[in-house]
Amino acid sequence: MEFSREKIRQIRHLMLLAALLILAIIYSNQVFQGISFLFGIFSPFLVGGAIAFVLNIPMKIFEEKMLVRWKGKSARKCKRPLCLVLSIVAVALVITVVIGTVVPQVASTASEIGKKIPAFMDQVMEELDLLAKKYPELTNQINKLDLEEINWDSMLNSIFDFLRNGAGDMLNSTFSVASGIISGIVNVVISFIFALYILAQKERLEDQGRRIISAYLPEAAGRKTLEICSLLYRNFSSFITGQCLEAVILGFMFVISMSIFQMPYALMIGVLIAFTALIPIVGAFIGCAVGAFLILIDNPLQALWFIILFLILQQIEGNLIYPKVVGNSVGLPAIWVLMAVSVGGSLMGVSGMLLFIPLMSSGYTLLRESVNKKNAGKKPLSLPKKEAAEAAGPPENGSRPHKGPRTSSRK
Repeated sequence: MEFSREKIRQIRHLMLLAALLILAIIYSNQVFQGISFLFGIFSPFLVGGAIAFVLNIPMKIFEEKMLVRWKGKSARKCKRPLCLVLSIVAVALVITVVIGTVVPQVASTASEIGKKIPAFMDQVMEELDLLAKKYPELTNQINKLDLEEINWDSMLNSIFDFLRNGAGDMLNSTFSVASGIISGIVNVVISFIFALYILAQKERLEDQGRRIISAYLPEAAGRKTLEICSLLYRNFSSFITGQCLEAVILGFMFVISMSIFQMPYALMIGVLIAFTALIPIVGAFIGCAVGAFLILIDNPLQALWFIILFLILQQIEGNLIYPKVVGNSVGLPAIWVLMAVSVGGSLMGVSGMLLFIPLMSSGYTLLRESVNKKNAGKKPLSLPKKEAAEAAGPPENGSRPHKGPRTSSRK
């Protein structure tokens, strides 16, 4: 049996792929270390790409809807920088509003807690005195305990040992923390500059990407790659837009409902829940915990009613608003949204929740198109007659099924 050259080439490629997979499994530790090393090197550029993707959403709104009439040559030169500055200002303004609304209220609440701690400690001491007077046996047992004297020599020796041995470690830890902070600031600056370059020349980068794909991939594979990239872009942008819309709706629901029931900190808790709701499904619970704690300081009973209100609004948001707004924006049914959040959160935490919904939406769309294409022109599958009759259940009124015309045995 002779093989053609095409078949031999395919077999050779399969053998090479199998050998690479076996080597990757054998040296899996080294492979993961190399991946983490490369990820550490390229992390500023990946973060910059994510920043550019987020900033591009309001930037497109400014370019295509608000400044759409700027069509002259000089206007086009000023349009891109102006829209880029407006998008940065819009995002920074949202972050400033959230921080300016939440942080001062949390700080004032913390100061109130600090003022209430002495009164709480006095109340605890009064309760202990009453307990000692009520149960004198407990006081006698405490007085019988042998309290060891403080060994000042051993304490001084421990302090000297720490100063001699631990000071160097503390100094090294301080330098490592300082260097980590400096490197983090440098990475943020590099990421932001890289994002600005991407946004300033996004059409040119898109054209270069198309030319690279056209040069190194066959026509069918290149077309399919561009189609997948376009699908991913639409799903990610639609998911971010839908997630922000859902967070704003949920925040307004809390502000209005808490104002109706005259609960304290309505605006602050609504803004906080709207900001934390950007984390899919579970993010609002973080805002609920902070809000319940703030209300608990003023009125414990209102904190209980706030938790009940949160559970009611969370059910409305989780069963009606989120699947409709976010699920429809990415074209993903509600059950697959829940699965994407669960799997992404288990694998990568909060970032996995944000990534897996548009990724699963893209996979769902590609799978649906492939299934519809494969089933085109085919008859739908049906159960055999016997299984269909069993699935239909017994006939009504206990009558036996009619199998055909009866024939008389008498002639």
